[in-house]
Amino acid sequence: MLIVMGDGEFLSGGLQRFGNIELNPASCVLNYGQGIIEGLKAHKKHDNSILLFRPEENGLRMKIGADRMCMPAPTIEQFVEAVKVTVLANRRWVPPPHKGFLHIRPLLMGTGPVLSLTPAPEFTFLIFVTPVGNYFEGGLKQLNLVVKEEIHRAVPGGVGSVKAIGNYAVVLKALIEAKADGFAEVLYLDSVYNKYLEEVSTANIFVVKDRIISTPVLGGTILPGVTRKSIIEIACSQGFQVEERLVSVDEMLDADEVFCTGNAICLLPVGSITYMGRRVLYGETGVVSQQLFSALSNIQMGLTEDQMGWTVILE
Repeated sequence: MLIVMGDGEFLSGGLQRFGNIELNPASCVLNYGQGIIEGLKAHKKHDNSILLFRPEENGLRMKIGADRMCMPAPTIEQFVEAVKVTVLANRRWVPPPHKGFLHIRPLLMGTGPVLSLTPAPEFTFLIFVTPVGNYFEGGLKQLNLVVKEEIHRAVPGGVGSVKAIGNYAVVLKALIEAKADGFAEVLYLDSVYNKYLEEVSTANIFVVKDRIISTPVLGGTILPGVTRKSIIEIACSQGFQVEERLVSVDEMLDADEVFCTGNAICLLPVGSITYMGRRVLYGETGVVSQQLFSALSNIQMGLTEDQMGWTVILE
């Protein structure tokens, strides 16, 4: 689905077949990176209905991010409606229950041409979807992380809290090097003191110690993940003490459990973390990680009653 900005408002471009799009070589998104992505997913239930998980939260995050990037954004209502229309038009591609999900990728970009560093005169909002297989075939897969001290994902005053397209290009070098060394992902530290946890390349991180769950506080350098927010709310509803604060590397290395959250992965436990050549093992998936994963994934897939009011049902 394609919606183009014209005369101060977004005009519907309707549904189009997936394919290449035409861009002016001088478009702002190509020359100056004026673009934002979002990510959410759709699950199919046994009755053939489709569940969306908190799409309004993604619409709100895009709106807030667009303001930081000097971009107009669809209203939350426009965003959610566009997601619904796109998913329903592609419902045949939603995997069967327990076989995966439909990944939904909204994209907002400055497509108008510019020569100097200035906001684009025209913007495009589009959504494309693709089926994704089950991440959890055979149970939760543990992540092996490495801490990269010399590369930082974001800096204070930047756009670390926005799903800006440039945020992902800057971590590619660290991620490629880590995977070449046998690690699944990279954990980044703060750029000021180089000792406080920030996040993984595409996920937020949580630390569990004596049934207290801690996660780095949002402060402009960490993405406010929808899954992160949901896990915090679920954990609080289950009686856990949840702390959003500065979390040091030393605390993490002494934790009982560590896990990551994100749209695609939902929740994945961390099996090991390597920091300055020292590897710390966390053993099998912990009780807290498993409990929170089950609670969230059951809501997302419609296996339990959604008492939080988070899911949107498409018939």
